[in-house]
Amino acid sequence: MIEVEVKARAPPGIEEKIAGLGGARTGAEVHLDLYFGSRSRNFAETDEALRIRIKEAGAFLTYKGPKLDPETKSRREVTVQVDDPHNLESILESLGFFRAAVVKKRRTKYSLGRATLCLDEVEGLGSFLEVELSGGEVWEEEKRAALEVLARLGISESIRKSYLELLAER
Repeated sequence: MIEVEVKARAPPGIEEKIAGLGGARTGAEVHLDLYFGSRSRNFAETDEALRIRIKEAGAFLTYKGPKLDPETKSRREVTVQVDDPHNLESILESLGFFRAAVVKKRRTKYSLGRATLCLDEVEGLGSFLEVELSGGEVWEEEKRAALEVLARLGISESIRKSYLELLAER
C-alpha cells in the first residue's frame, strides 16, 4: 500500500479550521514509536524506516520504503500487528537491528472526506498536522487531494522530514 502523507507545523486555531471544513474528531491516542537501525544497511541513506508502534489499540511493526516524490512523504508502507512488541524487539536485536530512536506523541485524529487528519503533539518538537490518504500504485490523485486539504486549511508550507529526522536535527 502507498501511504500519501503531507505534514506541516500546526498553526494556532487549526482545530477550528478543521471543524469549519466539516472535519469530525474521531479519537485520540498516545503513540510510543521505537525506530530501528541496521548494522548492514543505513536507513538514513536508503530513506527507509523500520518501526514498532505501541498504542492502546495494540502494537504494530511497520516498514516504510523510500519517499516517492519531492513534495510529500508518500511512500510504500507495510504494517503488521504484533502481540508482543518486547519479544519482537528482542528478535530484531538478535538479527542485528538496534533501537535507534524513540518518538513519543499524542495524536488527535479527524476525518475530512477521504482524508485522515492527525494533529500530533510530539515530545521535544511541538505541534504538527498530518494529512493522510491511502492509495494503490496510482497514488497521484491522493497526493493532489492531500495538498488541497492543506491549502483549504490555509497552510502553504509542508515538511517532508519525518519526526525521527526532525528530532535528529535538534
